[in-house]
Amino acid sequence: MIYLRLFYEFAKIGLFNFGGGMASIPFLQDLSETTGWFTLHQLTDFIAISESTPGPMAVNVATFAGYSTAGILGGFIATFGLIFPALIFITIMAKFLSKFKGNKYVDWVFYGLRPCVLALIVSALINLAEVTLFYEGISLSTFFTSFNIRAWAIFVIVFILLNLKPFRKLHPIVFLGVSAVMGIILF
Repeated sequence: MIYLRLFYEFAKIGLFNFGGGMASIPFLQDLSETTGWFTLHQLTDFIAISESTPGPMAVNVATFAGYSTAGILGGFIATFGLIFPALIFITIMAKFLSKFKGNKYVDWVFYGLRPCVLALIVSALINLAEVTLFYEGISLSTFFTSFNIRAWAIFVIVFILLNLKPFRKLHPIVFLGVSAVMGIILF
């Protein structure tokens, strides 16, 4: 029964997710809260690992989440559930693609989806920042005591490096490697 539910939940994410892997994070956060299959801290680990490994982020996160929930078969089923709607949609769209090319209504739909995708990504950014940079979440009473100083240090150092001219052309893997080393040293 868990396998059917994994397929169903990740197929929903695959069906309604527009905008790539980052736009799927709010759906995954909701899945975490409603099912309890993984915690928000585990989700941030899944995202960090998924961004560091080859392949699409959403697919990698689905694999990790499915594996943590129901083992190897769970990883396969969650991944298949995530890509299944896109597979069906692309197969159908390939047949009718020439008819939709330049259609003003289709263009308007995608124009309307852009702000929604941006809102999903910003919402995910705020939620991930809260889980990563604060120990107990953000509240006025514990604002200054809940700072995760080590995480903030890594964030600030990498942010500064990313904005210094000599470092801008470096490959993102360099910053991931620096962050990983700093995490090992600081924690």
